[in-house]
Formats: sequence, C-alpha cells, structure tokens
Amino acid sequence: MRRVTEPLRSMGAKITEKGGDALPLTIRGGRLRALTYTTPVASAQIKSALLFAALTGRVGVRIREPYRSRDHTERLLVHLGLGLHERDGAVVYEPEPRSIVPSFRLAVPGDASSAAFLIAAAALAESGELLVENVGVNPTRTGFLVVLERMGALVERVNLRDQGGEPVADLVARPASLRGTEVTAAEVPTLVDEVPVLAALASRAAGETVFREVGELRVKESNRLELIAANLRAVGAQAEARGNDLFVRGGPRPPRGRVDTARDHRLAMAFAVLGTVAGAEVRLSERASVAISYPQFFTDLRRIRAR
Repeated sequence: MRRVTEPLRSMGAKITEKGGDALPLTIRGGRLRALTYTTPVASAQIKSALLFAALTGRVGVRIREPYRSRDHTERLLVHLGLGLHERDGAVVYEPEPRSIVPSFRLAVPGDASSAAFLIAAAALAESGELLVENVGVNPTRTGFLVVLERMGALVERVNLRDQGGEPVADLVARPASLRGTEVTAAEVPTLVDEVPVLAALASRAAGETVFREVGELRVKESNRLELIAANLRAVGAQAEARGNDLFVRGGPRPPRGRVDTARDHRLAMAFAVLGTVAGAEVRLSERASVAISYPQFFTDLRRIRAR
C-alpha cells in the first residue's frame, strides 16, 4: 500500500497505517498540493491514484514511470478535455481555474486481459475459428497480441474503431503452431496480467520462452512468478523462475496434474486454458476465484470448445 500512500502523503494527504504496509488505513480529507513524482515501478494503479487525487484536489501533478503503463485514465481525461498532456516523457495534469468533470456517456469495451484467455484457447485448439467482439485494443494493453504474433499465433484485428478515446476492435483467432520467444522488460507493463496464460502457451511452444524482469508478479493476488513455474512443473512442463526472470520450455506431452491456484483468478483461468489441450488432465485446486474478473469464464470456455 505504501506505493500509493507515500506519494499521496507527499501531496499532503493524511493517511494513518495500522497494519504496516497493508490495510487497514485511515484517511482524513484535507487540502492537497502539487506533486512531481517518479514511480518506482510502471503501475497504472499508482499513476491513476495520483491523477484522480490531483483532479479532485484541483492541484497539478507530473508523473514519470520507468516504462509506460496502461493509459486508460489519461485517455479518459483527455477525452473529457481536462487539461492532461505529455511533456518530456512525463504525464502532466494542470488544472484550469474553472475546470470541472463534465457529465458524459461512455461505452466500455471488452477487457483485453479477459479476452486473452479465450484467444489463447483458440491458439491451442486443433481446428476452428474464434471471433471475440468489442475488445479494447489500447496499445498499452496489447503486448499479449504482439508476443502471440512472434510466437506464430494467428490473431487478426477487424472492424477497428474509436470509443471514448479508446481503440476498439473485433479479434479473430485461429489455431497455430507456436514457437518460443523472449519477452523483454520493456514489454512487461503492456502484458503483466497475461504472463500466466502466455506461460501456459509457452509450455506448448517449440523451444524456450523467457520472460524478463517479471518480479512484479510476486506481489499480485499471489506470488504468481513462483506459482506459474511450480504449477507448470506439476503438469509435466519444464519451467523455472531465476531471480526476476521466468523460463519455460515447451514440449508435446499433454499436461496432466493438479494445479494450486492460490485463489488467484488469472492462474485458475490460465491453467484451465492449458487443460483444453487434447489428452490433458489438469485439475484446479479451486475455481471460485475466477468470479473476481470473469464470472462467465468457464461457461464461455465450454461454449467455444463445443463449436
């Protein structure tokens, strides 16, 4: 929580911790002041928290990141005409004296991270074609598709359009023979939530896939980095976390074994997708966690497999 509370305190926020660097927190309202801040990691959550604080506190903020993170908040503020721009590689919000957030209607596109699991299932299938409609294809969210293309997957973007400042498309995915690749540190912010399912795909690809500088996965809903590697080994694949890097070597043997999801929705979905491989027998320790982000996931996964 200190990733968010420390810069907010620098803006003048009064935040009291009772549990070290975790919840619960007590927050008392008050006047804020302008802030120039460099985030320790590329995080859309930290960036958005500071932008919303600046917006409601009517103060300026300048934010730099080591790599560009998701920019949905910036796009929305620009769409609403709220004085946000980029300057010298930083995101800058400068409030105008009479600027207020206007009323607006917004069509929210389908989540790219949720769509990624269905796209991955289509890539692993033996035949057929899958159309996923109305998916947000913001460039800061489509690193998954870029890496998939390098791995040899066949995913086409059709019916491209703009909705509320966000690019949207329908995605057409087909089965493909996959090959290993290297995911660079600079790419990770654009696909950090998709690393589990990309690792699952990598276990079916020819050769080795390396994910560089994915140590951030240790502090997600679970220690995803270690669990991805351990669970891939549990189903018969070769995988290892070395420092902040993840190495996965693909192989033809159908995955079989029990997976510990640690109640992490993305681990559960990633290994459920891996379980669609012909001859697979993948058992999840639980499935309820999937409702956190995609309550209909198993229904949709069964539906696309049945066609």
